[in-house]
Amino acid sequence: MPRISVHSDVIEEVHEMPFSAISRPFIPELDEKKVRSLMKILSDPQKAETVPPLDVLWVIGSEGGNYYFCFGGCHRYTALKRLGAEFVRVKLVQVTREVLKNYLGGSTPDFK
Repeated sequence: MPRISVHSDVIEEVHEMPFSAISRPFIPELDEKKVRSLMKILSDPQKAETVPPLDVLWVIGSEGGNYYFCFGGCHRYTALKRLGAEFVRVKLVQVTREVLKNYLGGSTPDFK
């Protein structure tokens, strides 16, 4: 089986979580045709689950807060956002602040 995601290819459990809880700190470069195609598929309840869940990096803060970030899946993320999705299917990948620093560099917050 081909590797689908460097983060979650070994994670089988899929969760539903509030879309509003996910941070996406970078502006994506999009192929509008691909976004529209995904919107069409995601709007069809019989086809929506054929779209892979988003990989969401999950950091637990020093005081127990939960922080969620999505860096990949920009076309899926954008399609879901435009459709006004309240809940989305995700694979949660628990990471440390240090791992998240690989993505955010010096702008990595001090998670509480």
